[in-house]
Amino acid sequence: MGKSKIYTKKGDEGFTSLVGGKRVSKAALRVDAYGTVDELNSFISCLLETISDPEDREFLLQIQSDLFTLGGYLASEPGKSICLITEENIAKIEAAIDRIDAFLPPLNRFVLPGGCSGNAMANVCRSVCRRAERCMVKINRSGNIDAQALKYINRLSDYFFLLSRKQNFIHNAKEIIWENSCK
Repeated sequence: MGKSKIYTKKGDEGFTSLVGGKRVSKAALRVDAYGTVDELNSFISCLLETISDPEDREFLLQIQSDLFTLGGYLASEPGKSICLITEENIAKIEAAIDRIDAFLPPLNRFVLPGGCSGNAMANVCRSVCRRAERCMVKINRSGNIDAQALKYINRLSDYFFLLSRKQNFIHNAKEIIWENSCK
């Protein structure tokens, strides 16, 4: 078997193919959505470089796999693919959120991103995850996104927020409290 070509020249004019063959603009909402999910997956790899807890590392690797599955669903023609993100995937995120939240002190004020590198990277993941969710919501205006996919990406951003707080806590970095200067 010969080596596959990396470049096809088919996208040179701003179009790409969805899974199934349909040609769409690279500016299409679906392309934006699966591209943002891919970007999130890449940022998770950066976050992993800052995480030492084996349970968190294993969970982040599972999230990366889930996001690859989600990206494949988003890259498919509407109605031509089923979403393989399930209630079980969502329940795993919720369990991880509960596990981390039980570990942390209560939060009664808004906090800013930062404090340590793990916090900063988890917050980048959180904000890119929120952008992916906004892209998916735009597609869903026409009813073309599975409800489980939307729930999954929404829970995932909450997970990254708590993981960011955990990073500050375990590294003895003080949370940066937001002081409203617009009073």
